[in-house]
Amino acid sequence: MCGIVGFTGHKQAAEVLLNGLGRLEYRGYDSAGMAVLDDDNRIKMIKATGKLKNLIEKTDQGEKLPGHCGIGHTRWATHGEPNEINAHPHISGDLEDGYEFTDSNVVGVHNGIIENYEELRAKLFRHDYKLYSQTDTEIAIKIVDYYYNKYKIGPIDAINRMMVRVRGSYALALMFKDYPGEIYVARKDSPMIIGVTDDETYLASDASAILNYTRNVYYIGNHQAARLTPGEVHFYDLNGDEITVPCSEITWDAKAAEKNGYEHFMMKEIHEQPDAIRKTLKSVNKKGKIDLSEGGLDSEYLKSVKSITIVACGSAWHVGMAAQYVLEDMVEIPVRVELASEYRYRKNLWDKDGLVIVISQSGETADTLEALRIAKEHGVTTLGIVNVEGSSIAREADKVIYTKAGPEISVATTKAFSAQLLVMYALAVQLAYENKKISDEQYSEYINELRSIPDKIDVMLMQKERIQWIASKYSSAKDAFFIGRNSDYAISMEGSLKLKEISYVHSEAYAAGELKHGTISLIEDNTPVIGVLTQKSVIEKTISNMKECKARGAYLIGITNDHSDAVKDGVDYKISIPDIDDHFAGILAVVPLQLLGYYISVSKGLDVDKPRNLAKSVTVE
Repeated sequence: MCGIVGFTGHKQAAEVLLNGLGRLEYRGYDSAGMAVLDDDNRIKMIKATGKLKNLIEKTDQGEKLPGHCGIGHTRWATHGEPNEINAHPHISGDLEDGYEFTDSNVVGVHNGIIENYEELRAKLFRHDYKLYSQTDTEIAIKIVDYYYNKYKIGPIDAINRMMVRVRGSYALALMFKDYPGEIYVARKDSPMIIGVTDDETYLASDASAILNYTRNVYYIGNHQAARLTPGEVHFYDLNGDEITVPCSEITWDAKAAEKNGYEHFMMKEIHEQPDAIRKTLKSVNKKGKIDLSEGGLDSEYLKSVKSITIVACGSAWHVGMAAQYVLEDMVEIPVRVELASEYRYRKNLWDKDGLVIVISQSGETADTLEALRIAKEHGVTTLGIVNVEGSSIAREADKVIYTKAGPEISVATTKAFSAQLLVMYALAVQLAYENKKISDEQYSEYINELRSIPDKIDVMLMQKERIQWIASKYSSAKDAFFIGRNSDYAISMEGSLKLKEISYVHSEAYAAGELKHGTISLIEDNTPVIGVLTQKSVIEKTISNMKECKARGAYLIGITNDHSDAVKDGVDYKISIPDIDDHFAGILAVVPLQLLGYYISVSKGLDVDKPRNLAKSVTVE
């Protein structure tokens, strides 16, 4: 959610920080700020509310913050309203006019949330600390300062004492006036990446912020601290002992995080779906068969799975819902789909022969990560499906399959959703094959169908002008309803989410048979009702439900691969998708729904890539 950037080296730090913060804008934020230690060992800080351009203007492109060591931050408010005082960085002393100060030794930025905020606040008051903000971050900075001064210890020891005392999640970056040119960091449950070159060191909450400078990175672990100096990084455990953390190389191209001529990242990423699916399928389809052994899912293990629980949030949960129908139909084992935010707080019935699958684009989603840990604590095998190598879920899951979607910048997921769904399809096919639920012939046919998906999406993208016409006609709609049955219902939920999150239209998705149980009372003249109609066994029933809406004034849009007169005559506007096996139709049906949401948002003049109040990666509860 929030974004962190840090730099120490020989460049002007402010330039690096502003560049990095610009690449983190997609994560969502409401204010921004930077602190730089200048050559006279003075810390100067500037903050601004609103867009990053306000900070750029206020710092005169960074010229007002000279120096070679600094930290920057974009804030998404949790504790305290989004104003300049609450914006990061925060200091260990009192805030002075103009934010230039010499009496504070510690300055820092923080992602995450401190849960025992009130307890620590009371402690600081007892020791004569004053608080100027409403944030939990100021509390964390001053707790570090308290231990640093009370015990006359170094930064690492003070940070470790803070980690023992603080409950919650954090990625924390600090500068100490007594240690010029150095940055100190600590992490628990919030993402942080550290990059190095020969004489420079970078840190960020996301690799995209530093990829233009280095591809050699370290992933700091939970309850670890680190000391960053130009070209070097040293890691420490909670006891203060230096430890070794492996260096990794980022392989994806930095240009993948640029618009490349598209007006918005979302449209670019919609068009990248065929390539993302090809790459993901290539990683699991080898020599004409599905091969998941690199992820730890060999033949013997797949035969042992007796049940599956899928845990996720948001769009990833919709992937799980769509996959549930496919898995149960093909593999004939029970499948549950749980919202991670509920799963972690309810009593679960643990099946030691079951598999818990957690799905997350970032691999850092807070609720999903905690659900993974709970499942592991109860001895259940876990599988992570993630898009980011080295992410927390990728490191902690027993088994992992990577989607190959590349960086996804727009808050509204498109290509990551499709890549996740492709992985779940492949898993279902392989589970069915290993457990002898399908024949060799069916197995080959299913693989061929999966291979056909990218080309079929390419064909569908040629219809975008027709979809744009619908969007322009109904961009003023106040309400919209999406309906479907079976896996069409799951895809309807994803279509509804796309519309509401980027166009701010009140939108709901319903299992079509539920309309008569209250919802149909909301239908008024010209209310758009979008039906997903790909499951042949239930299309007629969904059409009947749509006609009930038509009789009450609704405008009907059908997303379908059915060519019968019943569908053609039953809707006002038909969007066709290519023929494909019913199991896999959802991955095609979602594309026009993505386009519909996109074009309605554009027609309303909204910020498609950065919708209000939302963040790309939800790393706090």
